[in-house]
Amino acid sequence: MTSIAFQGQPGSYSDLACRNAYPGATTLPCETFEGAIEAVHEGRAAMAMLPPENSIAGRVPDLHALLPGSGLTIIAEKFLRVEHCLLATPGAALKNIKRIHSHPVALGQVRTLIRELGATAVAEYDTAGAAEIVAALKNPEDAAIASSLAGALHGLQILRENVEDADHNTTRFYVMAKNPKIPPPETPHLMTSFVFRVRNVPAALYKALGGFATNNVNMTKLESYMVNGTFTATQFLAEVDGHPDHPPLRRALEELAFFSTQITILGTYQADPFRLAQRGAGD
Repeated sequence: MTSIAFQGQPGSYSDLACRNAYPGATTLPCETFEGAIEAVHEGRAAMAMLPPENSIAGRVPDLHALLPGSGLTIIAEKFLRVEHCLLATPGAALKNIKRIHSHPVALGQVRTLIRELGATAVAEYDTAGAAEIVAALKNPEDAAIASSLAGALHGLQILRENVEDADHNTTRFYVMAKNPKIPPPETPHLMTSFVFRVRNVPAALYKALGGFATNNVNMTKLESYMVNGTFTATQFLAEVDGHPDHPPLRRALEELAFFSTQITILGTYQADPFRLAQRGAGD
């Protein structure tokens, strides 16, 4: 049976993403992103499901720093629509809720509900952990904001579904494995993710990216972040449409290499249907 490692507790949104993407697979909770990566290297999991970004909270900096040296390859991308549930002990009533427990980010996404109930927000370390705490308290005045999966795992009832303020709260995940699974170049809707560092010369980034424009390669992501906590070394994470063996992308990468000190391909994979649907909606 396939096993997938993720960072978080059982019932977390990462756990739910694993189960949705790979029904029937065994999920392996890990305390840290490093732990999930190590689980794949040690053979305790075949894959790791790791989130690089959320549509509201933005990128996950810790993961970006780990990607180049992880020794894993991106083999797929998956998206999860984050649907917060208000969970409480069986028999609890909405009108009696006085305290709402969850991760600070999740609490910030349900401000309307908190105001409506006149409840006090209680910050916890994790959404699934908040569900576990509420289950242990067994107090009908306490509720948690977490996934429906967390509620089911901890025997809580759903008082209200989809309580988030924004209906576009979506987390993107990389599916990463030890051995590359590069699709054939003729596979439709391919993407390639890579990191690079430019040379310390004037206009290096401008020149490095010029090859993508002249070769008509669509770049869907470009993010910068510091390396090793210094202010002089900057690394870039980029994502483009195409396969490295496609002539336009091959030429663009060759030009990038001329102005870069390091390029690391993180993976080539098919765009998720969620991404393709969004592209269609934007046309």
